[in-house]
Amino acid sequence: MKILSIENLSKTYGEKQLFQDISFTIAEKERVGLIGINGTGKSSLLKIVAGVDVPDSGEIVMPKDYKIAYSSQAPDLDDNLTVLDQVFEGDAPVLHVVKEYEKALMEFEMNPNQQSSQDHLFELQRRMDAVDGWDVGTNAKTILTKLGITDFNKKIAELSGGQKKRVSLAQVLIREADLLILDEPTNHLDYESVKWLEEYLSRYKGALLLVTHDRYFLDRVANRMFELEGGNLYNYKGNYAAFLEAKAIREENEAATLDKQRNLFRRELEWIRRGAKARTTKQKARIDRFESLDQQVSSAKQSEKLDISLSGSRLGKQVFELKNAYKSYGSKPILKDFSLLVKPGDRIGIVGSNGTGKSTLLNTLAGRLPLDSGEFIMGQTVKVAYYTQENDDMDENKRMIEYLKETAQVVSTSDGKTISASQMLERFLFPTFTHGTPIRKLSGGEKRRLYLLKILMTEPNVLLLDEPTNDLDTQTLTVLEDYLEEFPGVVITVSHDRYFLDKVADQLLILKGDGEIDSFYGNYTEMLESRSVNLEEKQSNQPVKVVEQEKTKKKRMSYKEKMEWETIDEDIANTEERLKAISEEMAKTGSDFEKAQALMNEENTLNEKLEYLIERWSVLSELVENQ
Repeated sequence: MKILSIENLSKTYGEKQLFQDISFTIAEKERVGLIGINGTGKSSLLKIVAGVDVPDSGEIVMPKDYKIAYSSQAPDLDDNLTVLDQVFEGDAPVLHVVKEYEKALMEFEMNPNQQSSQDHLFELQRRMDAVDGWDVGTNAKTILTKLGITDFNKKIAELSGGQKKRVSLAQVLIREADLLILDEPTNHLDYESVKWLEEYLSRYKGALLLVTHDRYFLDRVANRMFELEGGNLYNYKGNYAAFLEAKAIREENEAATLDKQRNLFRRELEWIRRGAKARTTKQKARIDRFESLDQQVSSAKQSEKLDISLSGSRLGKQVFELKNAYKSYGSKPILKDFSLLVKPGDRIGIVGSNGTGKSTLLNTLAGRLPLDSGEFIMGQTVKVAYYTQENDDMDENKRMIEYLKETAQVVSTSDGKTISASQMLERFLFPTFTHGTPIRKLSGGEKRRLYLLKILMTEPNVLLLDEPTNDLDTQTLTVLEDYLEEFPGVVITVSHDRYFLDKVADQLLILKGDGEIDSFYGNYTEMLESRSVNLEEKQSNQPVKVVEQEKTKKKRMSYKEKMEWETIDEDIANTEERLKAISEEMAKTGSDFEKAQALMNEENTLNEKLEYLIERWSVLSELVENQ
C-alpha cells in the first residue's frame, strides 16, 4: 500500500504564519477534504504537497514511484494549444503517443488520399496498440464532454476562464496518479457535471486531496477531513457531516477550557495589578503564567466567528418587473417574451447549464445591460448591491482599510449601533494588525471576503449575487447564509452550489437555453426530486401497486440480547476511542511505513466492528422499545 507522509511542515507567507509543524498521512483510497477560513493556507498546502511550492521546513516522504496530479484554482495553460493537445500535455509516454495520433488523424482527415498521411497514421495506430493508448484517448474525450467541453480542436486562448478550469481538471483526471489534488474542482461546473464528477471520484483508484466550497460534494466524496485553523491541522474521520459533529464537540470542549482559563486569567490579573512586593522565583513564575494565559485568551478571541449584522435600506412595494422582455447575447437568445415580477422578500435562485445566460439575466436586472425589447421597471427605493464573479474596481495597490473607507467610514448594524470600517474588518476575521495590508498580498479567498464586506457596507435592500460561493470558505458561506436568512430585502442569486441554493432560495428560474425559462416554487433539491418523479411517471405506464406488508409480531429480547444491550454503548465508545487514538498515532508515524500499515489494518478492522456495533445497537434499541 502506497502512503504519502507529511512531517512537521511549516510555511510562512510574508509576515503571516500559515501553518507550523503540521504532520499527517494519506493512504490509498482515502478521500481527504481540506477546509479552513480563506487565508489559512489551504491552497499553499496543496501546492507544497503537489511539489509546486516548497515549505519553510518539514519533509514530504513518499515511495519513489509515487505519482501526483494537481489541478489549481488558476490553471497555467498554453494559449497556443488546442483543448485536446493541452489535455495530453505531460511526461507520461502514453500521452505523447496519443497526442501524436490525434494530430495524425486530423492530417489524414484533411488529406485522406495522401500516402504519407496514411502511412503515418498506420504507424501511430501500431504504437497506440503497443502502449494501450486507445482507452486514454477515449477517456479524455469522455471526460471533456462530461465537463461541458465538446470542441476538442478549439484553441485555449479562445476559452473562457471557466472553460480553462474544466480543461485543466480533465488534464489531471486522465492521469493514473497515486494522489489526485484538486483545488476548487466544482467552480464553473453545472449540476450535471458536478454529479458526474462525484461518481467519477468515487471510483478513482488512487487517493484524493481536495479543497472545495461545495458542501454536498464534500459530504458525498470525502471519507476524511482536515481543517486548517490557527496554524494547526485538525484531523477528522468521516465526511463533512461527521466533521461538523466532531468540530462542534471539539469547540464545546475548548469553550469549557477557555472559560476556566478566563476565570484563572481574572484572578491572575488582580494579582498582577496589586503588584509584587518582592520578586521571588515563585512570583516570577506567576508573572510568566499570566503572560501565557494572556496569549491563550487573546488567541481565542481572534478565532471568534465571522459576524455580519449590517442594517439595510427601506424597500418599497415595487422592486423589479420585466414585461415581454427580449434579450440576446450575440446571436444567442437569452430572454424570449419573458415576464417577471420580483416582490419584496423574494428569494430567487437562477440556475441552468453553462452558456444559457444566467449572468446576462443578472446583469439585466442590475441595469448593466439594456433589453433588446420589452420593458424593465425598477422601484424608486431599490438600492442594489451586486456581488459579481470579478472583484469590480478593486485597486490591489490600496490597503484594506482605505478600500473600505471609500464606501463608508462608519456603518449601522441591525441592532442600531454604529461601528467603524476597522471594526467591520475585525468582524470579517481580518485582525487589527492586518488592516494596513495592501490588497495584492491577500489570498484569492480573502479578496473575495473583503469585496463581499464592501458591497454589504453600502446597506442595500436588494442583493444580486453571481456565483457567491466560488472562492469563499465554508465558514464565511455559513455566516453569509444566516445573514441572508435574516436579510429583510430581496436576494437574487446565480449559483451552481446546491447546498447554498437549498438554504437561500425558495423559488427558482431555470434557464433551459434559447430563451426558454421555467419557474419552480421550492428549493433546488425539491426541484431535482420533482424532475425525478416526473421522469419515472413518464417511463412507467403501469399503476404502482401498493403491497401492504404484514405486521410483524413484536419480538421480546432474549437473555443474551439483554446482556448485549447492557454493554453495547460502552463497546461503541471504546471502539471510537481506539479509532481516535489510531488516527493520532498515524499522524506521528512519519516514514515508518510498516507501523503505518499495521495501524491502518487495525483501523479497517475497528471500522468494520464499529459498523456492526451500531447496526446491532439499532436492532436492540427497537427491541427495548417493544418490551
